[in-house]
Amino acid sequence: MSADTPRRIIVLRHAKADWPNGVDDHDRPLADRGRHQAPDAGRWLVDSGISPDYVLCSTALRARETWKLAVHELPQRPLRTVYEERVYEASPGEIIAVLQETPEEYADVVLVGHNPGVLGLTQVLAGDAGDPDALERLRLGGFPTAAVAVLSFSGSWKGVEPGVAQLVSYHTPQD
Repeated sequence: MSADTPRRIIVLRHAKADWPNGVDDHDRPLADRGRHQAPDAGRWLVDSGISPDYVLCSTALRARETWKLAVHELPQRPLRTVYEERVYEASPGEIIAVLQETPEEYADVVLVGHNPGVLGLTQVLAGDAGDPDALERLRLGGFPTAAVAVLSFSGSWKGVEPGVAQLVSYHTPQD
């Protein structure tokens, strides 16, 4: 793929999690609401024509469960899924560093992560570029559980940096 290859980063925040007593944050499972939100996010990906070929998913249980339920809705599985512990509790800069390691043969990457990192990542990568309605909804509503932001850019994964992308679409479970 060339340096001007069109690429997409599909940012998915994990679905609503439960917080049982005595359970470490990393091991929190999805709540009942989350088990309904995650497949809805997968169906939204399908309806939007998104067929990811590479997935970077936090190792936290709620993120893994979200992706397992969302991917079940897709007509075909991504070529590769990587469970990446560096995505858990990551800052936007730390997530960018992980994205920069994406193999160049992949064009559409899903990142399953957590707030505030996913909100910050989306804002940092897009800045003020993209669909005005999506940018305004993101600004006003933050990044609720099971929300999805689609960012597009052209170039190499190594070139992912602040301001490189534009926000193409933004979906929340309330939509």
